[in-house]
Amino acid sequence: MNAPERIVVVGASLAGLRAAEALRDEGFTGELTLIGDEPHPPYDRPPLSKAVLSGWLPTDHTLLPRVRDIAARWLLGTPATGLDLRERRVMLADGRQVDYDRLLIATGTRARPWPERQGGTPHGVHTLRTRDDADRLRAALAAGPERVLVVGAGFTGGEVASSCRDLGLDVTVTQRSKTPLASALGGVVGAAAARWYRDAGVDLRLHTTVHALEGDAHGRLRRAVLSDGTVVPAEVAVVAAGALANTEWLAGSGLAADARGVVCDEVCRALTDDGTPMPDVFVAGDVARWPHPLHPGQLLRLDHWDNAVAQARTAAHNMTHEPGDHRSHQPLPAFWSNQFQVNLKCVGLPAVADQVVVTQGALDQRRFVAAYGRRGRLVAAVAVDSPRVLDGYAALIEARAPFPPALNATDGPDRLRPVDAQFPRSTAAPQPAAVPQPAASAPGQPPTPPTSPSVLAGHQ
Repeated sequence: MNAPERIVVVGASLAGLRAAEALRDEGFTGELTLIGDEPHPPYDRPPLSKAVLSGWLPTDHTLLPRVRDIAARWLLGTPATGLDLRERRVMLADGRQVDYDRLLIATGTRARPWPERQGGTPHGVHTLRTRDDADRLRAALAAGPERVLVVGAGFTGGEVASSCRDLGLDVTVTQRSKTPLASALGGVVGAAAARWYRDAGVDLRLHTTVHALEGDAHGRLRRAVLSDGTVVPAEVAVVAAGALANTEWLAGSGLAADARGVVCDEVCRALTDDGTPMPDVFVAGDVARWPHPLHPGQLLRLDHWDNAVAQARTAAHNMTHEPGDHRSHQPLPAFWSNQFQVNLKCVGLPAVADQVVVTQGALDQRRFVAAYGRRGRLVAAVAVDSPRVLDGYAALIEARAPFPPALNATDGPDRLRPVDAQFPRSTAAPQPAAVPQPAASAPGQPPTPPTSPSVLAGHQ
Protein backbone atom coordinates (compact mmCIF):
# COMPACT_ATOMS: atom_id res chain seq x y z
CA MET A 1 0.00 0.00 0.00
CA ASN A 2 1.81 3.08 -1.29
CA ALA A 3 1.38 6.42 0.44
CA PRO A 4 -1.34 8.40 -1.38
CA GLU A 5 -0.49 11.63 -3.18
CA ARG A 6 -4.08 12.57 -4.09
CA ILE A 7 -7.08 12.05 -1.81
CA VAL A 8 -10.59 12.98 -2.94
CA VAL A 9 -13.55 13.34 -0.57
CA VAL A 10 -16.95 13.25 -2.25
CA GLY A 11 -19.38 14.92 0.11
CA ALA A 12 -18.67 18.34 1.62
CA SER A 13 -20.57 17.30 4.73
CA LEU A 14 -19.91 16.95 8.45
CA ALA A 15 -18.24 13.59 7.77
CA GLY A 16 -16.37 14.96 4.76
CA LEU A 17 -14.97 17.98 6.58
CA ARG A 18 -13.99 16.08 9.72
CA ALA A 19 -12.35 13.38 7.60
CA ALA A 20 -10.35 16.02 5.71
CA GLU A 21 -9.14 17.55 8.98
CA ALA A 22 -8.26 14.10 10.33
CA LEU A 23 -6.32 13.30 7.16
CA ARG A 24 -4.09 16.30 7.80
CA ASP A 25 -3.81 15.33 11.47
CA GLU A 26 -2.69 11.87 10.35
CA GLY A 27 0.15 13.45 8.39
CA PHE A 28 -1.24 13.47 4.85
CA THR A 29 0.51 16.29 2.97
CA GLY A 30 -0.62 15.59 -0.58
CA GLU A 31 -3.36 17.07 -2.77
CA LEU A 32 -6.74 17.06 -1.00
CA THR A 33 -9.98 17.75 -2.89
CA LEU A 34 -13.50 18.06 -1.46
CA ILE A 35 -16.46 17.74 -3.83
CA GLY A 36 -19.94 18.88 -2.80
CA ASP A 37 -23.23 19.08 -4.69
CA GLU A 38 -24.43 22.07 -2.61
CA PRO A 39 -22.88 25.53 -3.12
CA HIS A 40 -22.45 26.01 0.63
CA PRO A 41 -19.44 25.09 2.74
CA PRO A 42 -20.11 22.31 5.29
CA TYR A 43 -22.79 23.25 7.81
CA ASP A 44 -24.50 21.71 10.83
CA ARG A 45 -27.85 20.03 10.10
CA PRO A 46 -29.42 19.52 13.57
CA PRO A 47 -30.23 23.24 14.05
CA LEU A 48 -32.22 23.34 10.80
CA SER A 49 -35.33 21.70 12.27
CA LYS A 50 -34.98 23.45 15.61
CA ALA A 51 -33.29 26.85 15.93
CA VAL A 52 -33.58 27.84 12.26
CA LEU A 53 -37.29 27.09 11.85
CA SER A 54 -38.07 28.80 15.13
CA GLY A 55 -36.27 31.92 13.91
CA TRP A 56 -33.53 31.86 16.55
CA LEU A 57 -30.67 31.23 14.11
CA PRO A 58 -30.16 32.14 10.44
CA THR A 59 -28.78 29.40 8.22
CA ASP A 60 -25.58 31.32 7.53
CA HIS A 61 -24.78 30.85 11.23
CA THR A 62 -24.89 27.05 10.97
CA LEU A 63 -21.50 26.69 9.26
CA LEU A 64 -19.35 24.05 10.91
CA PRO A 65 -16.28 25.38 12.75
CA ARG A 66 -12.95 24.58 11.13
CA VAL A 67 -10.58 23.05 13.66
CA ARG A 68 -7.56 23.45 11.38
CA ASP A 69 -6.48 24.65 7.94
CA ILE A 70 -6.87 21.68 5.61
CA ALA A 71 -5.30 23.35 2.55
CA ALA A 72 -7.87 21.72 0.28
CA ARG A 73 -9.26 22.37 -3.18
CA TRP A 74 -13.02 22.89 -2.86
CA LEU A 75 -15.34 21.95 -5.73
CA LEU A 76 -18.73 23.07 -4.40
CA GLY A 77 -22.03 23.17 -6.26
CA THR A 78 -20.78 20.40 -8.57
CA PRO A 79 -22.34 16.97 -8.02
CA ALA A 80 -20.40 13.80 -8.70
CA THR A 81 -22.06 11.79 -11.47
CA GLY A 82 -19.89 8.71 -11.83
CA LEU A 83 -16.99 6.66 -10.48
CA ASP A 84 -14.41 4.65 -12.42
CA LEU A 85 -12.75 2.26 -9.99
CA ARG A 86 -10.24 0.95 -12.52
CA GLU A 87 -8.96 4.40 -13.52
CA ARG A 88 -9.44 5.82 -10.01
CA ARG A 89 -11.48 8.72 -11.29
CA VAL A 90 -14.56 10.68 -10.20
CA MET A 91 -16.74 12.23 -12.91
CA LEU A 92 -18.51 15.54 -12.22
CA ALA A 93 -21.72 17.04 -13.60
CA ASP A 94 -19.83 19.85 -15.37
CA GLY A 95 -17.73 17.37 -17.36
CA ARG A 96 -14.59 17.55 -15.27
CA GLN A 97 -12.85 14.42 -14.01
CA VAL A 98 -10.91 14.21 -10.75
CA ASP A 99 -8.28 11.50 -10.27
CA TYR A 100 -7.47 10.01 -6.87
CA ASP A 101 -5.17 7.61 -5.09
CA ARG A 102 -7.61 7.26 -2.19
CA LEU A 103 -11.30 8.12 -2.24
CA LEU A 104 -13.73 8.77 0.63
CA ILE A 105 -17.45 8.54 -0.08
CA ALA A 106 -19.35 10.79 2.36
CA THR A 107 -22.37 11.83 0.28
CA GLY A 108 -24.91 11.34 3.07
CA THR A 109 -28.65 11.15 2.53
CA ARG A 110 -31.50 13.29 1.25
CA ALA A 111 -35.10 13.62 2.36
CA ARG A 112 -37.56 11.23 0.75
CA PRO A 113 -39.75 13.46 -1.45
CA TRP A 114 -43.51 13.50 -1.77
CA PRO A 115 -44.40 11.02 -4.56
CA GLU A 116 -45.73 13.11 -7.41
CA ARG A 117 -49.13 12.09 -8.65
CA GLN A 118 -50.59 13.18 -11.97
CA GLY A 119 -50.50 16.97 -12.03
CA GLY A 120 -47.37 17.30 -9.92
CA THR A 121 -46.84 18.63 -6.40
CA PRO A 122 -48.56 21.86 -5.31
CA HIS A 123 -46.47 24.86 -4.29
CA GLY A 124 -46.14 24.83 -0.54
CA VAL A 125 -44.97 21.22 -0.14
CA HIS A 126 -41.55 21.03 1.55
CA THR A 127 -38.92 18.58 2.71
CA LEU A 128 -36.22 19.43 5.26
CA ARG A 129 -32.68 18.21 4.86
CA THR A 130 -30.53 20.99 3.40
CA ARG A 131 -29.78 24.58 4.29
CA ASP A 132 -31.80 25.75 1.28
CA ASP A 133 -34.72 23.57 2.39
CA ALA A 134 -34.62 25.26 5.79
CA ASP A 135 -34.55 28.75 4.26
CA ARG A 136 -37.58 28.02 2.10
CA LEU A 137 -39.55 26.40 4.91
CA ARG A 138 -38.64 29.14 7.39
CA ALA A 139 -39.93 31.76 4.94
CA ALA A 140 -43.16 29.81 4.45
CA LEU A 141 -43.73 29.55 8.21
CA ALA A 142 -42.87 33.20 8.80
CA ALA A 143 -45.68 34.13 6.37
CA GLY A 144 -48.14 32.84 8.97
CA PRO A 145 -50.05 29.99 7.32
CA GLU A 146 -53.34 29.12 9.00
CA ARG A 147 -52.34 25.46 9.29
CA VAL A 148 -49.25 23.36 8.64
CA LEU A 149 -49.46 19.68 7.76
CA VAL A 150 -46.55 17.45 8.78
CA VAL A 151 -46.45 14.03 7.09
CA GLY A 152 -44.67 11.66 9.46
CA ALA A 153 -44.12 11.69 13.24
CA GLY A 154 -40.52 10.54 13.38
CA PHE A 155 -37.76 12.70 14.81
CA THR A 156 -37.74 15.28 12.00
CA GLY A 157 -41.53 15.44 11.89
CA GLY A 158 -41.73 15.93 15.65
CA GLU A 159 -39.09 18.66 15.64
CA VAL A 160 -40.82 20.50 12.79
CA ALA A 161 -44.20 20.25 14.52
CA SER A 162 -42.65 21.47 17.76
CA SER A 163 -41.07 24.47 16.02
CA CYS A 164 -44.40 25.31 14.41
CA ARG A 165 -46.13 25.31 17.80
CA ASP A 166 -43.34 27.53 19.16
CA LEU A 167 -44.32 29.98 16.40
CA GLY A 168 -47.97 29.77 17.38
CA LEU A 169 -49.00 27.92 14.22
CA ASP A 170 -51.74 25.31 14.09
CA VAL A 171 -50.34 21.92 13.10
CA THR A 172 -51.77 18.61 11.96
CA VAL A 173 -49.43 15.60 12.00
CA THR A 174 -50.24 12.33 10.25
CA GLN A 175 -48.57 9.07 11.25
CA ARG A 176 -49.00 5.69 9.57
CA SER A 177 -48.39 3.70 12.78
CA LYS A 178 -50.18 3.85 16.11
CA THR A 179 -47.75 6.25 17.83
CA PRO A 180 -45.12 8.85 17.01
CA LEU A 181 -41.55 7.52 16.89
CA ALA A 182 -42.88 3.97 16.59
CA SER A 183 -40.22 2.80 14.12
CA ALA A 184 -37.35 4.25 16.15
CA LEU A 185 -38.48 3.70 19.75
CA GLY A 186 -41.48 1.38 19.60
CA GLY A 187 -45.09 1.86 20.58
CA VAL A 188 -44.62 1.88 24.36
CA VAL A 189 -42.34 4.93 24.44
CA GLY A 190 -44.18 6.28 21.39
CA ALA A 191 -47.39 6.46 23.44
CA ALA A 192 -45.61 8.81 25.86
CA ALA A 193 -44.50 10.92 22.88
CA ALA A 194 -48.12 11.13 21.70
CA ARG A 195 -48.96 12.91 24.95
CA TRP A 196 -46.23 15.48 24.25
CA TYR A 197 -47.84 16.23 20.89
CA ARG A 198 -51.33 16.59 22.30
CA ASP A 199 -50.24 18.59 25.34
CA ALA A 200 -48.65 21.04 22.89
CA GLY A 201 -51.92 21.39 20.98
CA VAL A 202 -50.95 19.37 17.91
CA ASP A 203 -53.76 17.73 15.93
CA LEU A 204 -52.22 14.24 15.84
CA ARG A 205 -53.79 11.75 13.40
CA LEU A 206 -52.55 8.21 14.06
CA HIS A 207 -53.07 5.18 11.80
CA THR A 208 -53.48 7.77 9.05
CA THR A 209 -51.74 8.50 5.77
CA VAL A 210 -52.13 11.31 3.24
CA HIS A 211 -54.03 10.17 0.16
CA ALA A 212 -53.49 13.39 -1.83
CA LEU A 213 -52.22 16.95 -1.55
CA GLU A 214 -54.46 19.30 -3.52
CA GLY A 215 -53.84 22.82 -4.76
CA ASP A 216 -55.94 25.69 -6.06
CA ALA A 217 -56.17 26.97 -9.63
CA HIS A 218 -52.80 28.67 -9.19
CA GLY A 219 -51.06 25.48 -8.01
CA ARG A 220 -50.81 26.54 -4.36
CA LEU A 221 -51.41 23.93 -1.67
CA ARG A 222 -54.82 24.26 -0.07
CA ARG A 223 -55.82 20.90 1.44
CA ALA A 224 -54.83 17.33 2.17
CA VAL A 225 -57.13 14.34 1.68
CA LEU A 226 -56.41 11.74 4.35
CA SER A 227 -56.78 7.97 4.20
CA ASP A 228 -59.83 8.07 6.48
CA GLY A 229 -61.63 10.35 4.01
CA THR A 230 -61.29 13.54 6.03
CA VAL A 231 -59.95 16.74 4.49
CA VAL A 232 -57.46 18.99 6.32
CA PRO A 233 -56.99 22.58 5.10
CA ALA A 234 -53.28 23.41 4.88
CA GLU A 235 -51.16 26.03 3.15
CA VAL A 236 -47.82 24.42 4.03
CA ALA A 237 -46.97 20.73 4.14
CA VAL A 238 -43.71 19.20 5.34
CA VAL A 239 -42.95 15.67 4.16
CA ALA A 240 -40.91 13.95 6.90
CA ALA A 241 -40.99 10.40 5.57
CA GLY A 242 -37.42 9.24 6.01
CA ALA A 243 -34.24 9.50 3.97
CA LEU A 244 -32.61 7.99 0.89
CA ALA A 245 -28.87 7.51 0.52
CA ASN A 246 -27.16 9.62 -2.13
CA THR A 247 -25.73 6.77 -4.20
CA GLU A 248 -27.13 7.28 -7.71
CA TRP A 249 -23.78 8.55 -8.92
CA LEU A 250 -22.29 5.13 -8.09
CA ALA A 251 -24.58 3.20 -10.43
CA GLY A 252 -22.53 0.90 -12.61
CA SER A 253 -19.35 1.50 -10.61
CA GLY A 254 -19.22 -2.03 -9.23
CA LEU A 255 -19.64 -0.96 -5.61
CA ALA A 256 -22.34 -2.52 -3.41
CA ALA A 257 -24.51 0.59 -3.27
CA ASP A 258 -28.22 1.32 -3.48
CA ALA A 259 -30.83 3.60 -1.90
CA ARG A 260 -29.99 2.09 1.51
CA GLY A 261 -26.34 3.19 1.32
CA VAL A 262 -22.84 1.99 0.42
CA VAL A 263 -21.73 -1.26 2.03
CA CYS A 264 -18.36 -1.16 3.75
CA ASP A 265 -16.45 -3.41 6.12
CA GLU A 266 -15.57 -2.76 9.73
CA VAL A 267 -12.52 -0.66 8.73
CA CYS A 268 -14.63 1.52 6.38
CA ARG A 269 -13.41 0.02 3.08
CA ALA A 270 -16.12 0.02 0.42
CA LEU A 271 -17.18 -3.42 -0.81
CA THR A 272 -17.78 -4.33 -4.43
CA ASP A 273 -20.84 -6.23 -5.61
CA ASP A 274 -19.05 -9.54 -4.99
CA GLY A 275 -17.94 -8.56 -1.48
CA THR A 276 -14.34 -7.58 -2.28
CA PRO A 277 -13.06 -4.74 -0.06
CA MET A 278 -11.54 -1.90 -2.08
CA PRO A 279 -8.18 -0.91 -0.59
CA ASP A 280 -8.39 2.63 -2.00
CA VAL A 281 -12.11 3.49 -1.51
CA PHE A 282 -13.57 4.23 1.92
CA VAL A 283 -17.00 5.23 3.23
CA ALA A 284 -18.12 7.36 6.20
CA GLY A 285 -21.20 9.05 7.60
CA ASP A 286 -24.90 8.67 6.90
CA VAL A 287 -24.33 6.93 3.55
CA ALA A 288 -22.33 4.04 5.07
CA ARG A 289 -23.78 0.57 5.80
CA TRP A 290 -21.42 -1.38 8.03
CA PRO A 291 -21.26 -4.32 10.46
CA HIS A 292 -21.16 -3.78 14.22
CA PRO A 293 -19.84 -6.48 16.59
CA LEU A 294 -22.81 -6.03 18.94
CA HIS A 295 -25.24 -6.86 16.12
CA PRO A 296 -23.77 -9.67 14.01
CA GLY A 297 -25.48 -10.48 10.72
CA GLN A 298 -26.85 -6.96 10.26
CA LEU A 299 -25.67 -3.82 8.54
CA LEU A 300 -26.18 -0.50 10.28
CA ARG A 301 -26.82 2.86 8.67
CA LEU A 302 -26.87 5.55 11.33
CA ASP A 303 -28.11 9.07 10.65
CA HIS A 304 -26.21 10.23 13.73
CA TRP A 305 -24.01 13.30 14.19
CA ASP A 306 -21.62 11.47 16.53
CA ASN A 307 -21.27 8.51 14.21
CA ALA A 308 -20.45 10.74 11.23
CA VAL A 309 -17.58 12.33 13.14
CA ALA A 310 -16.23 9.08 14.58
CA GLN A 311 -16.45 7.17 11.31
CA ALA A 312 -14.78 10.02 9.43
CA ARG A 313 -11.81 9.86 11.79
CA THR A 314 -11.59 6.09 11.53
CA ALA A 315 -11.68 6.23 7.75
CA ALA A 316 -9.02 8.97 7.66
CA HIS A 317 -6.70 6.91 9.84
CA ASN A 318 -7.15 3.81 7.71
CA MET A 319 -6.69 5.73 4.45
CA THR A 320 -3.24 6.82 5.59
CA HIS A 321 -2.02 3.61 7.25
CA GLU A 322 -1.08 0.11 6.22
CA PRO A 323 -3.81 -2.55 6.60
CA GLY A 324 -2.04 -4.01 9.63
CA ASP A 325 -2.56 -0.70 11.43
CA HIS A 326 -6.23 -0.27 10.49
CA ARG A 327 -8.78 0.46 13.20
CA SER A 328 -12.28 -1.00 13.36
CA HIS A 329 -15.25 1.34 13.57
CA GLN A 330 -17.45 0.08 16.37
CA PRO A 331 -18.68 2.93 18.61
CA LEU A 332 -21.95 2.56 20.47
CA PRO A 333 -24.67 4.42 18.53
CA ALA A 334 -26.02 7.54 20.24
CA PHE A 335 -28.48 10.22 19.16
CA TRP A 336 -30.66 12.96 20.59
CA SER A 337 -33.67 15.13 19.83
CA ASN A 338 -35.38 18.18 21.31
CA GLN A 339 -39.13 18.53 20.76
CA PHE A 340 -42.09 19.90 22.70
CA GLN A 341 -39.78 21.12 25.51
CA VAL A 342 -38.51 17.56 25.98
CA ASN A 343 -34.92 16.42 25.57
CA LEU A 344 -34.64 12.82 24.38
CA LYS A 345 -31.32 11.00 24.23
CA CYS A 346 -30.58 7.42 23.27
CA VAL A 347 -27.66 4.99 23.35
CA GLY A 348 -27.63 1.67 21.53
CA LEU A 349 -30.16 0.45 18.98
CA PRO A 350 -33.75 0.37 20.23
CA ALA A 351 -35.04 -0.76 16.82
CA VAL A 352 -33.58 -4.26 17.25
CA ALA A 353 -35.29 -4.84 20.61
CA ASP A 354 -38.19 -7.13 21.39
CA GLN A 355 -38.91 -5.84 24.93
CA VAL A 356 -38.76 -2.57 26.85
CA VAL A 357 -38.93 -1.73 30.55
CA VAL A 358 -39.11 1.57 32.42
CA THR A 359 -36.15 1.60 34.81
CA GLN A 360 -36.39 5.14 36.17
CA GLY A 361 -39.26 7.59 36.46
CA ALA A 362 -42.59 6.86 34.79
CA LEU A 363 -43.99 7.06 31.25
CA ASP A 364 -46.78 9.42 32.29
CA GLN A 365 -44.15 11.90 33.48
CA ARG A 366 -41.78 13.95 31.32
CA ARG A 367 -38.76 12.40 32.99
CA PHE A 368 -38.00 8.71 32.63
CA VAL A 369 -35.52 6.13 31.36
CA ALA A 370 -36.54 3.09 29.33
CA ALA A 371 -34.20 0.14 28.70
CA TYR A 372 -34.54 -2.10 25.65
CA GLY A 373 -33.70 -5.78 25.45
CA ARG A 374 -33.38 -8.40 22.76
CA ARG A 375 -33.48 -12.08 23.68
CA GLY A 376 -32.38 -11.38 27.24
CA ARG A 377 -29.59 -8.89 26.42
CA LEU A 378 -29.60 -5.13 27.01
CA VAL A 379 -29.31 -3.37 23.61
CA ALA A 380 -30.39 0.25 24.18
CA ALA A 381 -31.63 2.88 26.60
CA VAL A 382 -33.65 6.05 26.08
CA ALA A 383 -33.59 8.91 28.58
CA VAL A 384 -36.21 11.66 28.57
CA ASP A 385 -35.00 14.81 30.34
CA SER A 386 -32.43 12.61 32.12
CA PRO A 387 -29.38 12.68 29.81
CA ARG A 388 -26.70 12.34 32.48
CA VAL A 389 -27.69 8.81 33.48
CA LEU A 390 -26.92 7.24 30.12
CA ASP A 391 -23.21 6.67 30.62
CA GLY A 392 -23.95 3.81 33.00
CA TYR A 393 -26.39 2.24 30.57
CA ALA A 394 -23.88 2.58 27.74
CA ALA A 395 -21.29 0.63 29.73
CA LEU A 396 -23.82 -2.14 30.38
CA ILE A 397 -24.80 -2.34 26.71
CA GLU A 398 -21.17 -2.63 25.62
CA ALA A 399 -20.64 -5.34 28.26
CA ARG A 400 -23.62 -7.26 26.80
CA ALA A 401 -25.36 -7.12 30.17
CA PRO A 402 -28.52 -9.17 30.72
CA PHE A 403 -31.99 -7.71 30.31
CA PRO A 404 -33.73 -6.43 32.31
CA PRO A 405 -30.74 -4.69 33.91
CA ALA A 406 -30.24 -4.92 37.66
CA LEU A 407 -29.96 -1.22 38.54
CA ASN A 408 -31.71 -0.70 41.87
CA ALA A 409 -32.21 2.95 40.93
CA THR A 410 -33.66 5.09 43.72
CA ASP A 411 -36.21 6.60 41.29
CA GLY A 412 -37.06 3.26 39.71
CA PRO A 413 -40.10 1.03 40.19
CA ASP A 414 -40.19 -1.58 42.92
CA ARG A 415 -40.16 -4.29 40.29
CA LEU A 416 -39.06 -4.18 36.65
CA ARG A 417 -41.83 -5.39 34.36
CA PRO A 418 -40.63 -5.81 30.75
CA VAL A 419 -43.31 -5.62 28.05
CA ASP A 420 -43.36 -6.00 24.28
CA ALA A 421 -41.60 -2.98 22.77
CA GLN A 422 -44.36 -2.75 20.11
CA PHE A 423 -42.32 -1.99 17.03
CA PRO A 424 -44.34 -1.96 13.79
CA ARG A 425 -44.04 -5.32 12.08
CA SER A 426 -43.04 -3.81 8.74
CA THR A 427 -40.08 -1.94 10.26
CA ALA A 428 -39.03 -4.30 13.02
CA ALA A 429 -35.45 -5.52 12.96
CA PRO A 430 -34.97 -8.71 10.94
CA GLN A 431 -34.69 -11.92 12.91
CA PRO A 432 -31.11 -13.23 12.98
CA ALA A 433 -32.20 -16.61 11.59
CA ALA A 434 -33.38 -14.86 8.44
CA VAL A 435 -30.37 -12.59 8.08
CA PRO A 436 -27.37 -14.07 6.26
CA GLN A 437 -24.19 -13.70 8.27
CA PRO A 438 -21.16 -12.47 6.31
CA ALA A 439 -19.06 -15.54 5.64
CA ALA A 440 -15.73 -15.72 7.40
CA SER A 441 -12.90 -15.24 4.95
CA ALA A 442 -9.50 -16.88 4.83
CA PRO A 443 -6.48 -14.56 4.85
CA GLY A 444 -6.30 -12.76 1.53
CA GLN A 445 -9.82 -13.81 0.49
CA PRO A 446 -12.76 -11.36 0.24
CA PRO A 447 -15.75 -11.88 2.52
CA THR A 448 -19.14 -12.78 1.12
CA PRO A 449 -21.11 -9.50 1.01
CA PRO A 450 -23.87 -9.24 3.63
CA THR A 451 -27.31 -9.08 2.05
CA SER A 452 -29.38 -8.14 5.09
CA PRO A 453 -31.30 -4.86 5.14
CA SER A 454 -29.82 -2.01 7.08
CA VAL A 455 -30.92 -1.30 10.58
CA LEU A 456 -31.73 2.40 10.29
CA ALA A 457 -31.36 4.24 13.53
CA GLY A 458 -32.05 7.56 14.99
CA HIS A 459 -31.46 11.19 14.45
CA GLN A 460 -28.79 13.81 14.89
